[in-house]
Amino acid sequence: MAAPRSRTLLLVVAIASGLLAALLAVRYLRSQATPLLEGRPASSGKALVAIRDLPVGTVVADKDLRVIDWPGDAVPQGLLTDPKTVVGRGVLAPMRLNEPFLDSKLAPTGAGGGMPVLIGEGMRALSVAVDEVSDVAGFVTPGTRVDVLLTMPDPLDEKKEPITRSILQNIPALASGQVMQKDAEGKPMPVSTVTLEVTPAQAETLALATNQGRIHMALRNQLDTVEVETPGARQTTLLFAEKKALGGGIVRRPLPSRSPVTPRLPQDEETIVEGFDGGSRTVRRFSTNQ
Repeated sequence: MAAPRSRTLLLVVAIASGLLAALLAVRYLRSQATPLLEGRPASSGKALVAIRDLPVGTVVADKDLRVIDWPGDAVPQGLLTDPKTVVGRGVLAPMRLNEPFLDSKLAPTGAGGGMPVLIGEGMRALSVAVDEVSDVAGFVTPGTRVDVLLTMPDPLDEKKEPITRSILQNIPALASGQVMQKDAEGKPMPVSTVTLEVTPAQAETLALATNQGRIHMALRNQLDTVEVETPGARQTTLLFAEKKALGGGIVRRPLPSRSPVTPRLPQDEETIVEGFDGGSRTVRRFSTNQ
């Protein structure tokens, strides 16, 4: 009778130990999870975010935004929370999905959208008709910067020698696209255009240049803002001069002279016969052209 009672007692002790261990484990896990829950930042307010990508010039509508809870206390300066302060304003910089609306990325209330909101104060937007080669094969896009080159006959030269020179440098491009114009026969044809942001004086220069010669655009590195003084390229210097990397001067160099070619005469072909007689070696040569 003692044996069954001992087994029962051991079973009761084992069950109690298991329950106690489980209880301690639960308490430990709860104690570890509490600091994490307490450390989670609470919502500090509301914010407006875009529900789709918004290109530059877009006029924000109700369907373009939604309200979310902004977590934590790190609130960006100019964060907009009221839809009334966003709807109807133009987008000044490209916005991505779920990006918050900031006051600095929107045009002033009542300014509208489209191209006018992109033009800086005191600046002008002027469109120039170009072809696929002139606008660097379509790589002149909004936000890029270009140099404008003009090719025309030199008005100061009696022979009207063609000259190409940079007339505007580091000019920002606002837009690029195609418009429909009529050709000489009155048929519609697509024409590529690039819209540049220029000063009033630069606008006059560019407008005159488009009517006097051929316009090309040279794409610039976004970080390269240094203007370079160049003498221009002339037709008579294309084969005899190169521009220095710095300074813009010209170094004249003649074309390399070509020395006369000496005809190659046929060489005699020989047949060599080598023989051994005892310890002596003999070599006999026979020419095939004799």
